[in-house]
Parts: sequence; C-alpha cells; structure tokens
Amino acid sequence: MPTFTESAWAANADLIRRIHDLPFNRDLAAGTLGRERFQEYMIQDSLYLVAYGRALAVAAARARTPAEVEFFGESAKVAIVVERALHEGFFKTFGIDPATAAKAEPSPTGFGYTNFLLATAQTASVETLVAAILPCFWIYWDVGMAIKAKAAMGNPYQAWIDTYSDEGFATATKRVIAITDALAAAASDGERARMAEAFRWSCRFEWAFWDSAWRLERWPV
Repeated sequence: MPTFTESAWAANADLIRRIHDLPFNRDLAAGTLGRERFQEYMIQDSLYLVAYGRALAVAAARARTPAEVEFFGESAKVAIVVERALHEGFFKTFGIDPATAAKAEPSPTGFGYTNFLLATAQTASVETLVAAILPCFWIYWDVGMAIKAKAAMGNPYQAWIDTYSDEGFATATKRVIAITDALAAAASDGERARMAEAFRWSCRFEWAFWDSAWRLERWPV
C-alpha cells in the first residue's frame, strides 16, 4: 500500500510534470533564461523565504518530538540565514540592487502563496501545515535533480542548480517526507484529506510562482 506522500505525489504527477515543462525551468536548464526574469525570481523568492521561514518556525513550535523541533527550527534558520546569503550572492552576480530588492512588494502570486502558508500555520493542524510545507522541499529537489541531469555546460545558473540538487538538500527533503508520512499514518481520514488538499494547493502555487517570474507578473492596478 502506498504511503501518504507517494499517493499525494502521484495525484499531482501531471501538475509536477507541468512545472518541469515551464519555460522558466526549460531556459534555466539551457542557461538561456533572461537575466530580467531571473532577477524577478530572485527578488520574489527572497520575500517568499521570510514567510516560509515563519511557517517552518511554527512547525517547530508544534512538532511532536524534540528531533522534529530541532529539524524544523534549523530549517527555519536555513531559510532565513543560509538562503539569504545565497540570494545576496546572486544579487551581486546578476546585478540586483539590494536596496531595490528590500523595497520590493510581493507579486500577486507570491502574496497568495505566502499568505496561504501563514494562514495554514495559524489555523490548521500541524499535520496539514507539514503537508503544505513539503512541496517546496520536494519539488525544488525534483526540479533541481532533473535540471542538473541536462544542464548546459557553463550554465550561468549553475550555483542555483547545485543548491537544489545537493545531497544535503536531498537529505532534508527526505526527512520532511518521512515526518509527513508519520503524521499521516496517525491521522484520521478527515485529517489526511485536509493534508492532501494542502499539499495540492502548495503544488499549484509552486507552478504559479515560477510562471509568474517568467511573466514578470505585476499587480494590474
């Protein structure tokens, strides 16, 4: 019998395939992604990671075991401190003014995704929160590994590819998968249904986030 995460991944397989096929990710692998689009993605991602770090911190506060408290707490720190350092490096490499980035507003998609995560953190169970957190780990790892396998030589985005295909990131992703499955195994049928719904919403937002960077999405008014 498949685990909860195996079933959730299979249920969203077409959506995940569409993420791989997005123009943003195709051009990222080819090394031909336009600088303006990558700049937009980096700025929006830096805003997203602050909210994601908050969601991870709530997961740490509500975790079942000391080991899970430590894991989610460290993951929150990584999202804020380590990822910020990575972004600062990208800002310098790709000509992003830190002052401009600091003043940036979230795109409509970024605003929707972060507020979905924060609302889930505040109003849903820890089981549903962890299910909502998982796609960011898992899809980035999946996309990172796929792009690594076909990335062009001398790819200007190699540092990004290396980050999300790294063994350490793989280990962290597998840990979230295991925690999610353990929570689902002890949950009621109704709770597992809410977990599956949260997982799907985050998958949808992952697709929309990359697509919004490609479109240089702005508020229409």
